[in-house]
Amino acid sequence: MKKPGMPGMTIYFDQYNPNDEKGTDVRRSLADLDYSPLKRLTGQSIAMAMLVSMGGLIFGYDTGQISGFLELPDFLERFGQPGPDGEAQFSNVRSGLIVAMLSIGTLIGALAAAPIADRMGRRLSISLWCFVCGIGFLVQITAFHAWYQIMIGRIIAGFGVGALSLLVPMYQAETAPPWIRGAMVCTYQLFITLGIFLAACFNFGVYEHQRNSSASWRIVIGVGYAFLIILGVGIIFFPETPRYAYRVGRKEEAKETLCKVYGAPPNHYSIYTQMEEIEAKFISEKHIKGGPLSEMASMLRAPRVAHRLALGMGLQMFQQLTGANYFFYYGTTIFQSVQINSYVTQMILNGINFGSTFIGLYIVEHYGRRKSLIFGSIWMFCCFLVFASVGHFSLDQTDPTRTPQAGITLICFASFFIWGYAITWGPQVWALISELFPSRYRAKGMALSTASNWMWNFLLAFFTPFITGAIDFRYGYVFAACNFMGGLIVYFFLIEGQGRTLEEIDTMYLEKVSPMKSSKWVPPSAEDMARIRRQAGTDETAAVMNNSDDVEQRGTFSGETERGSDGMMRKHEDETVQHREGGVIR
Repeated sequence: MKKPGMPGMTIYFDQYNPNDEKGTDVRRSLADLDYSPLKRLTGQSIAMAMLVSMGGLIFGYDTGQISGFLELPDFLERFGQPGPDGEAQFSNVRSGLIVAMLSIGTLIGALAAAPIADRMGRRLSISLWCFVCGIGFLVQITAFHAWYQIMIGRIIAGFGVGALSLLVPMYQAETAPPWIRGAMVCTYQLFITLGIFLAACFNFGVYEHQRNSSASWRIVIGVGYAFLIILGVGIIFFPETPRYAYRVGRKEEAKETLCKVYGAPPNHYSIYTQMEEIEAKFISEKHIKGGPLSEMASMLRAPRVAHRLALGMGLQMFQQLTGANYFFYYGTTIFQSVQINSYVTQMILNGINFGSTFIGLYIVEHYGRRKSLIFGSIWMFCCFLVFASVGHFSLDQTDPTRTPQAGITLICFASFFIWGYAITWGPQVWALISELFPSRYRAKGMALSTASNWMWNFLLAFFTPFITGAIDFRYGYVFAACNFMGGLIVYFFLIEGQGRTLEEIDTMYLEKVSPMKSSKWVPPSAEDMARIRRQAGTDETAAVMNNSDDVEQRGTFSGETERGSDGMMRKHEDETVQHREGGVIR
């Protein structure tokens, strides 16, 4: 039988089984549970990944289409302005506003989504924000000559896109089993790249067949409704996340959802321990008093939460500062040097981006977060050094066709960069953000971290035309430095979360585990971990239980003690073994 912790399509629980000689981390009170192996993937988990990740496709599709619109003759004539030669064109300010104002909407949407999701639930919130995004599409489609109507429509659509960028990873992280949580959340980024690729393909199609008609851009926007309907309606037929369902009193629904996603019977060890964690969080939240402002202040005062918030916002910032969008901005100039259509340019780069992300889904669960991100930073740093040097010193920027060799070099390193980004920083940052914060502060922490992404997205989208106009390809040196800094931050501050439960990750931060040694950290027993988190204030469950007069409630789910027939608390007959083999089975 394959040892726990080794990658494969089957997950074993022998080390937790009191009836198995291989049991090393056992609780005698759980001897009657089912410890049979589980499949790594189930039909329900695959369906959830595919449907919920449609939020990423909407994000990618909406952001990817606008670069093609700016070159469509009909769009240019309607919303551009006369240039010195009388031809319609977009000024840096107007094009910057049309492109970048989506990010302002997404920033607001990401911040607004958290409190709404806590009230309405994750599932209905996703449907609501799909509807909001559809309103934004409608505003854009009905525009005739007012460029600001396009801008306003993109802001409104951004509300929905930004909210979905928070809710989709949250839904997946709160529902997925620990052994596929990272890959599950990374499917969100996979679908973002798919959306960008589809937008590039549709832009090419309408440019070839409808370039002089308003259908050239209205059709592309209208196709987005298909994705909104699939997600907004389809999510209604999916269950609420187990954690939210339990929170509103639907305990059996929470358990049934876990059984379906895990592919496990109700009395399985994995289901029991997850229900333990969920109940612990629920009891803790019931005793939290105070409004949103006091809760935000409490979050900032909680041990190591401000540290994680700064880390989360920093990781999202550096994901933008990797410079991925810079390549798409310079794509037209680069590919002109070898006489390739700019729409074909977008399909090539976006095709590499989409295809490479599949590799990222494998890497995140088999090589860990830290190694992958550090490798990605070094890879992208090197690519940008070559790209910026060749672009500034070798490419004839006045007439790129005169230096085809330099153009070919730039094409190659643009493709190399996109490959490195798509397998590391592109998908994995979203997975990290979803597991970085304790349950009590997860929605708020993810919202602020995601807002950081959108703020930097706006700043880069708006100011890049001005910066590149001033320093040309030397802008690449700025991104090279940012990639180097991002790698250093990961090395010194990011804890490895591969295969860990969310509670174990929380404990690692609270215990100030060295990030460089975090992959070899041995988690304490369940009761010790609960005590550490209780004392830190990220899990007040046990404190509540200790103050409770209901003896039967105490210890039921805490894993701390077993109960004697006289109602008194007594220690486990066999103490929980302290040395585990690495958290959950991977």
